[in-house]
Amino acid sequence: MTSILIVEDDITYGMMLKTWLGKKGFQVTSASSIARAQKHIESETVDLILSDLRLPDKDGIDLLKWLGEHGLQIPLIIMTGYADIQSAVQAMKLGACDYIAKPVNPDELLKKIGEALNASSSALKQMMHSSRTDDAFTPNRPSVSPKQTMHSDKMKNQPLKGAEGSLSSSDFLEGESDAAKQLYNYVKLVSPTNMSVLINGASGTGKEYVAHRIHQLSKRADRPFVAIDCGSIPKELAASEFFGHIKGAFTGALTDKTGAFVEANGGTIFLDEIGNLSYEVQIQLLRALQERKIRPVGSNKEISVDIRLVSATNENLEQAIEKGAFREDLYHRINEFTLRMPQLKDRREDILLFANFFLDQANHELERTLIGFDAEASEAMQKYPWPGNLRQLKNVVKRATLLAQGEFITAKDLGEEINERKTVCENPEMEETFALHDEETEKHRILKALQQTGNNKTKAATLLGIDRKTLYNKLKLYQIPQ
Repeated sequence: MTSILIVEDDITYGMMLKTWLGKKGFQVTSASSIARAQKHIESETVDLILSDLRLPDKDGIDLLKWLGEHGLQIPLIIMTGYADIQSAVQAMKLGACDYIAKPVNPDELLKKIGEALNASSSALKQMMHSSRTDDAFTPNRPSVSPKQTMHSDKMKNQPLKGAEGSLSSSDFLEGESDAAKQLYNYVKLVSPTNMSVLINGASGTGKEYVAHRIHQLSKRADRPFVAIDCGSIPKELAASEFFGHIKGAFTGALTDKTGAFVEANGGTIFLDEIGNLSYEVQIQLLRALQERKIRPVGSNKEISVDIRLVSATNENLEQAIEKGAFREDLYHRINEFTLRMPQLKDRREDILLFANFFLDQANHELERTLIGFDAEASEAMQKYPWPGNLRQLKNVVKRATLLAQGEFITAKDLGEEINERKTVCENPEMEETFALHDEETEKHRILKALQQTGNNKTKAATLLGIDRKTLYNKLKLYQIPQ
C-alpha cells in the first residue's frame, strides 16, 4: 500500500485530507510540523509527501532542503494558498515535484499524486478514473472522522480488563500533542524495567490504557495482566480479592478462591485508584510487596509471587500521607517511577483527533454513518475545558452521534454545556472568573449541583461534567455527607 505523509498544521484540514485519501486506498500519516515530519521519515517508509508551505517551525522549502541533504528521493507536493504561488514555484526549483493550490481539488490532487508516483498499476488507474469531487472536501468544511488510518500499527490488540469493561489498543488513541508524545516516550523507557510505576492523573485521562501499554512493552508481555479497581472493593473483602481464600475461611467462602496476586504471577498487576484502599489493607499490601509472598485468607501456607506492580490514582497521595490516610512506606514502594497523565485541556491538539476517533466508534456502535463535525462544533470542542477529560469527550460525542440529524454533528448536537463554555471563552473577563478552581469554589459547586438535583449523584456528576466515580472521590475529599 502506498504510504503518504501529510505535513499540515491545520489539524481539521489535515484530518479531512487524511480521511479522504485513506478512503482512496492510501496509507496516510500526518505531522503538524517539519520536526515531526523529519522524525517520521527517519523511522518509517514514506512514498510521497504532501506538505503545506507555511508551518509553525519551518516551511516546506526547508523540508525539501533537508531531504536533499540526506539523499532522500521522496516525491513532495507543495500545498499552498494562491498568495504563495511564487514560493511554490521556488519550491519546485528546489526539487518539489509539483504544487497544488488550496482549496485543493480532489480530482486534481489524485492526478498529481499518480503522476508523482509514476503509478502504472491498474488499481491506481481505476482509483483515478473513478474519483469524484467530494462535498466534504472543501475549504472551511467540517472535521471528518478518520476511520482505521488513525490506529497506530505499533499497538497490540490485547484486551484490557477492568472496571470499565474490555478495552483494546484499537479502542484508544495516544495522540499527537507534545504532552502525549512526552508521556509515551516515558512509557517506552520504563516498560522494559521491573520498576513499580505510579500513574497519577485525573479521572478519564486513560490511566488504565497506559498501565496496559507498559505491560505490552515489558518483558512480561506474554504473561497475565490483572487489573483491580481498589475503589470498588469493600474493606472486608480486599484481602480475599488480593490474596485469595480457602473454603470456609469466612461466612460465604463456599469454595477456594485464587487471588489477583496469584493470577498475575509472572505478569503485571494493576491497582487502579490505589488511594482508596483502607489503612488496614495498605499494611497487608505493603507486606506482600516487600516479601513477594502472599497468604490466602484462612490458610497457613505462603505462596511466592513474581509480579510487576503498576498503580494509578487521581488523588494527591503526598497530601494523603500528611493527613495520615496513606502510608508513606507504601507510597515509596509503589512509586519507583511516576507518570503524570496530561488533562485533555492541556493537549488541545488532540481534541479533534479523539473526537473523530470516538465518532468512528459511535458510528459503529449506533449503526450511524456520520461524516464528522461542522466548523462550529469543532471550534466549541476545542474551546471547552473538558473537566471529565477523554471519558467526558467520548460520552458527549456518542450522545451527539445519536442526536445528529444530518451528515455532520453540529454545535447544537453537542449540548448546551459545551456551547455555553464557548460563549464564556469569547469573553476574557468572564473566562477569568470561571477559571478559579480552588478547593472552596469546587466544594461550593458540588454542593450546589447536589441541591439542584435533589442529591441525585448521577445527575449531579453530569451537571458538573465529571463521572460518578470522580464525584464520590470529591465527596470523600471535602467530607461532604453522602
